[in-house]
Amino acid sequence: MSTLQTLSRGIQVLELAARSPSGLQIAEIAQAMGVHRAIAYRLVATLEEHLLVTRDTEGRIQIGGGIVALSDRYQPQLRAKALPVLRALAEDSGGTAFLCIAQGDECVAIEVAEPEKPLLKVSYRVGSRHPVTKGAAGLAIAIQRPPRPGDSEDLQTARQNGFALTHGQLQEGAIGVAAPLARAGRSELGTEACIGVVAMHALDTDLATTALLTHRDRLLAELG
Repeated sequence: MSTLQTLSRGIQVLELAARSPSGLQIAEIAQAMGVHRAIAYRLVATLEEHLLVTRDTEGRIQIGGGIVALSDRYQPQLRAKALPVLRALAEDSGGTAFLCIAQGDECVAIEVAEPEKPLLKVSYRVGSRHPVTKGAAGLAIAIQRPPRPGDSEDLQTARQNGFALTHGQLQEGAIGVAAPLARAGRSELGTEACIGVVAMHALDTDLATTALLTHRDRLLAELG
């Protein structure tokens, strides 16, 4: 197995673990990657040495604290300026506020803030990722891109409104609203990004949308 192939497979393990909040067994990782269990075991052991993955008492593989340390070094200026804005948005809306960026055709959360008294706990954390075709954050990324034939009705509506509002697309009962971190639909940050808020069932969407757009504009002003 070449060094580059080993690196590629190690990254695959991280991606699999990131998509499975409950963790994966070695056998499940091996099956998903189409490799022998011994290879999956060696990959996991190497990632464990660098604290990038960890194993729980049942042997399930999950993302480790080393990933958090690496994420703290990603987009530090953007994240530092966004965090107080996200905290204010979380308190004003009552939901979990987030900052997401695009990675290819996926949307990845790089900062999250919870309100002091959340409506109901929603599973959205730093490192959460999903396609740009789904969820409020994904659509808020997608509307920064040129229209394409076959764009969904939800995406077309989001493009017209300048923000995305979704119900239950990523998690049953979850309501999300997100807006592009951009002016006139075009990013000036060197990366496609958005901020938004998500909650379970009880989110006041009118209140959340007003708070979102207000805090989005505040963050854009601070970013210059």
